[in-house]
Amino acid sequence: MNHENSRPRFDVDALRDLVGDKVFSRGEAYWRDGVVELLAVGPKRVLAQVAGPQDYRVELTGRGESADGTCSCPAFGDWGYCKHWVATALAANAAGSDAEAKSLDAFAEIRRYLNGKDVSALVETIMDCVERDPILFRRLAAASIVTHEDGATLEARLGKMIDGATATNGFVDYSEAACWARGVDEVLDVIAELSTKQAGIALGLAMRTIDRIESAIDDIDDSDGHCGALLDRACELHRTAAQTARPAPLSLARDLFAREMKDNYDIFGGAAGRYGDILGDEGLAEYHRLATEAWEKLPASSGKNRTGMGRPENHFRLRELLDFFAERDGDVEARIALRAKHLDSQGSYLKIAQFCLSQDRAKEALRWVEDGLWMFEDDLPDERLIALAVDLLSKAGRDGDAEAHLWRAFEKAPSLELYQRLCKAAGAAARDKAVKRLQSRLTGAKSSAWHFPADLLITILMEEKQFERAWLNVRDHGASEGLKQKLARASEATHPREALMVYAASVDQMAQLGGDGAYAEAAALIGRMAGLHGASAHAAYLADVKVRFGRKRNFMKLLA
Repeated sequence: MNHENSRPRFDVDALRDLVGDKVFSRGEAYWRDGVVELLAVGPKRVLAQVAGPQDYRVELTGRGESADGTCSCPAFGDWGYCKHWVATALAANAAGSDAEAKSLDAFAEIRRYLNGKDVSALVETIMDCVERDPILFRRLAAASIVTHEDGATLEARLGKMIDGATATNGFVDYSEAACWARGVDEVLDVIAELSTKQAGIALGLAMRTIDRIESAIDDIDDSDGHCGALLDRACELHRTAAQTARPAPLSLARDLFAREMKDNYDIFGGAAGRYGDILGDEGLAEYHRLATEAWEKLPASSGKNRTGMGRPENHFRLRELLDFFAERDGDVEARIALRAKHLDSQGSYLKIAQFCLSQDRAKEALRWVEDGLWMFEDDLPDERLIALAVDLLSKAGRDGDAEAHLWRAFEKAPSLELYQRLCKAAGAAARDKAVKRLQSRLTGAKSSAWHFPADLLITILMEEKQFERAWLNVRDHGASEGLKQKLARASEATHPREALMVYAASVDQMAQLGGDGAYAEAAALIGRMAGLHGASAHAAYLADVKVRFGRKRNFMKLLA
């Protein structure tokens, strides 16, 4: 006897743990009521129909403790499991290994039955189903249009079908979105079939579908991303149809360019590359001309004439498009010029410098970096631009200039990274000078609930192992809680008293906060404190904690 086959197909306890007692009980009731019809039971899947106010299709995969699958009911879409799912698993268990051994398959039986019918009888059977099934009606109606209608009628009727499938009639909520998407997908199936027979019509219908989907997006709860997938498919169908229909290159270039410029969902981003083989030299030249013309109309901007209005509309799209053509032509100068038109931030200078470096133009990169630092010398420094400037200046043998830039940046907006770069550039002298500068900045500075001006200095002192000075600054100027914890751990050996004070305050805070996680963290910290206290001192501290927090039973259990 095969031991594996003697086991239930699905582990009932694991199933109950997964779905919960309530859902399991409902599914068990459905199974006992006999509303599950097993349609197919094979080695890899179980397919069933579960009757109710509405019939649902269930598919289960896996075995034992590992069960997966789908159900067409709304609850499955919300939770990933449902009572119909449970009922099907229990029905499969009840059917036992015999059902699988016999390869129970209702579809195979139906197929054998239909193979024995003549054509007229099959047509009558199908038509009877068509009258009651709107999905089947749409599929066959679309297929019949493609097969029998002339071009003008075909385009008109399929256009109407597209409009109907993409209509939202108000708002499509999450539970209805998948059904709406299936309807649109069926229309795309028809366009896909049409693209091999009447590609010119398919080309226009694909674009019509794209427009309709984009118009519908705001009226759909599309949390699962159906619309994005549909737009991608419709766009690919448009390109496929264009390959066969071969529209006029100039007309196609103008249409694609216009759409790329106003495309809210980036469906036609990079169209010049994707449609390049269809556009040909003539179409690509027109695309390039249109992009250049639009780019030249955009006003240039730089640090000295910023308007505060941000980049001009379509700046990035046009730059990417023209960069595609410049890269294709191997024109590095043109690619640099594109990046130089709008230098309205330190980040824009950084990007043009990085691009120059990628093209092995280090001298040019340094020139752009220095221009950016000069242009924005009155602003807070961008540390990325400073870092690149220092690296390039050092490689050029201009260490003094590199150090000067670091000091200017450190004076305006000191940071740990700038401090570390200064120490690397100028050694111990820079270290002492930076610490003195930070110390002097603290005169009159005050901490608040969200701002701790001494944190950077304390961090640096902690890294330099100057724990005494670090604790003095904590006492005089305060520090953030996280930094005090780090300092306490780093200096336990040299400053146990200060560390214990920080730990004790943290224990009190977590105990007052409550919750098993906080209690566990507090108990672990108390255990750490035992190594810093003497035995009698720690016993006294622990006794005090138990007196003050004795009513917090779960906390007390951890301290027992």
